[in-house]
Amino acid sequence: MTHVAVARLDNAGDVLLAGPAVRAVATSARRVTFLCGPPGRAAAELLPHVDDIIELDAPWVGFDGPAVDRTAIDRFVEAVAARRIDQALVLTSFHQSPLPLALLLRMAGVPNVAATSVDFPGRLLDIRHHAVEGAHEVEQSLSLAAAAGYRLPEGDDGRLAVREPLPAWRPVAGPYVVVHPGASVPARAWSAQRAAALVELLASDDRRVVVTGGPAERSLTAEVAGGRGLDLGGTLDLAGLAGVLAGASVVVTGNTGPAHLAAAVATPVVSVFAPVVPAERWRPWGVPTVLLGDQTIACAGCRARVCPIFGQPCLAAVTPTVVAAAVRALEREVLAA
Repeated sequence: MTHVAVARLDNAGDVLLAGPAVRAVATSARRVTFLCGPPGRAAAELLPHVDDIIELDAPWVGFDGPAVDRTAIDRFVEAVAARRIDQALVLTSFHQSPLPLALLLRMAGVPNVAATSVDFPGRLLDIRHHAVEGAHEVEQSLSLAAAAGYRLPEGDDGRLAVREPLPAWRPVAGPYVVVHPGASVPARAWSAQRAAALVELLASDDRRVVVTGGPAERSLTAEVAGGRGLDLGGTLDLAGLAGVLAGASVVVTGNTGPAHLAAAVATPVVSVFAPVVPAERWRPWGVPTVLLGDQTIACAGCRARVCPIFGQPCLAAVTPTVVAAAVRALEREVLAA
């Protein structure tokens, strides 16, 4: 195939997890176009081997998707048709259907469409792949790519990656730890009070601490940083955040995009992982990681947006002291490697 599209319409972290599959496709494709939603655009721009991007704000993706707009759909179909794409790989999570996008790709004249699907696809898919039980999202995407005939080149270890060079600005002099307290889904975030206490603990242990977050999280990052951390909430674009994470000794975050961005810049992660989704599918990929949180609790896999149980019991044992100890352990592991 000479021109291949890879689609992942979700958030930035999901797009970063598609990076190894993009590299597999790029081993034999002349050109790679990435199909993404608005939340994933900045991440798609960071992926190596992406030559072109087409954006679709899909009504079937996300919790607050747009209303169905025929003009927007027609514009997307026309944009795909104009590229004369030979094949498309539609990457989705296990709970999503690839078929709405597959239909639009057929309407755009894409002659070969591959996806992992539990639903009968009719004429929408040429390659109907089956999910790999227990596989990480990276492994699942690579499995679909392999089914379509694309494999990573010799010497590529399948880890996440971003384009280089990254912004080289360092927020503080010397070593530092990044604490990223927010998450797009509240049930996946650690409490602000515990995150603030962690910053105090780390700072008292003579560590410099940088607190990061998006523009909508400025009040959160200010609370967490307090008077001991450097608050960068709302000041960084995704490339800038990647640069800051790349310079950190350890990143502390929940199951959210910056965990995968940290992995993409090879920085160890202390993952405060509320098991609303399986850690085996969504843990940081390919970097030293300490996974915290009760992954075997009875309500694991609930997919809740807001925890319905007072006190978020899956993270009850994840105290600031526990997280600070995990930071120290990861730092020692990296130094010993």
